[in-house]
Amino acid sequence: MFSWILFLIAIVTFLFVPVLIIWGWVRWSKNKNPGSIFPTLSFIGFCFATASALLGLFSRLYAQFIRSFPFYDPTLMRIYACGGLLSLAAILFAIVGVWRRGPVRWHAPLCAIGTLLFWIIAMSTE
Repeated sequence: MFSWILFLIAIVTFLFVPVLIIWGWVRWSKNKNPGSIFPTLSFIGFCFATASALLGLFSRLYAQFIRSFPFYDPTLMRIYACGGLLSLAAILFAIVGVWRRGPVRWHAPLCAIGTLLFWIIAMSTE
């Protein structure tokens, strides 16, 4: 049972979140109306979630191809902290931005929660 839960979380974080991020950027680029403050806050949350996902991607690529991180490496711990804080900031902005219609209204909180799940999984493997 527990392995199925981990499998579903892995599918969400590694497949669903990147698709949502790409789809959200396409939706935002097609938007002609800047909107009010709430869609802007939602977009800020979406940007934080994207930054968190990119930090995760580039840190994995760095560890794979340039230099691997030993357990409890201070640089890796700072990466985890930055990624987690970016995801938490994304969640806060995304929740505030949900109250009004916007192009990334639902993309922002879903991506933010997905990236936070990624960082929790990454930190739990240390």
